[in-house]
Amino acid sequence: MNKIKKWSVLSMTLIAMFLFAGVASAHVTVWPKEAAQNSYEVFSVRVPSEKENVTTKIVKVKVPDGVKISRVEPKAGWKYELEQNADTKEIASITWTAEGDGLAQTEFTEFRVSGKVAADAKQLVWKAYQTYSDNSVVEWVGGDGADYPASVTTVTAASGEGDGHGGGSNGSVGSDPNTGTSSGSEGTGNASSTNVGNEAGTPETADNSAAAGQENASTDKADSGSDTLNRTLSIVAVALAAAALGVAVSRKRQR
Repeated sequence: MNKIKKWSVLSMTLIAMFLFAGVASAHVTVWPKEAAQNSYEVFSVRVPSEKENVTTKIVKVKVPDGVKISRVEPKAGWKYELEQNADTKEIASITWTAEGDGLAQTEFTEFRVSGKVAADAKQLVWKAYQTYSDNSVVEWVGGDGADYPASVTTVTAASGEGDGHGGGSNGSVGSDPNTGTSSGSEGTGNASSTNVGNEAGTPETADNSAAAGQENASTDKADSGSDTLNRTLSIVAVALAAAALGVAVSRKRQR
């Protein structure tokens, strides 16, 4: 009887380990994971919706120290609000709100912004707040190893070639995003401003989108591989658990 209990406990442990691994990987993350000092980058905020029977309605991201965000890509079905620093007038946070039902459990989306990484930056810690339709909030603000970690972009030393215009390899913007007409309501001098997500994008936004394409393709491929691995491990865990239970039952009958 003790052996049967041991097999049962082992089976349930394996199932929990592998299924939890699949769930834990569905974090709010910001890409690229690496950027160069003094470079212009397009950052993609990737948001999966995880909870059952509710949808993701609001996503807020605080702009970390070490980067100056200057543009937000409009997104159909979502409006965004910019909160500015009272002293510097720089963008301090961006809040996206769904105009419809939001993201269901099996869905995800990406929000893209562009800006310049500071010349002395070491890492960018992106704190995010995910609000569901039941008003529950998941705070992605923890450190490495936390249940709800903040996404971190590692900043590497500049290459020394100019000021970073077009020098990035992870979706860098090829020109200074501050030279054109600003997207959204950025630069108005107000404490905050709202911009609906389905308005027409500016030429700079189109350039940013094109520059980000390669980076998003590579990260999508990586995430797809990770999801496939998680599903495979989950199936293996269930198969092992079933086999263990079968052996336990067989031994019990033989007795």
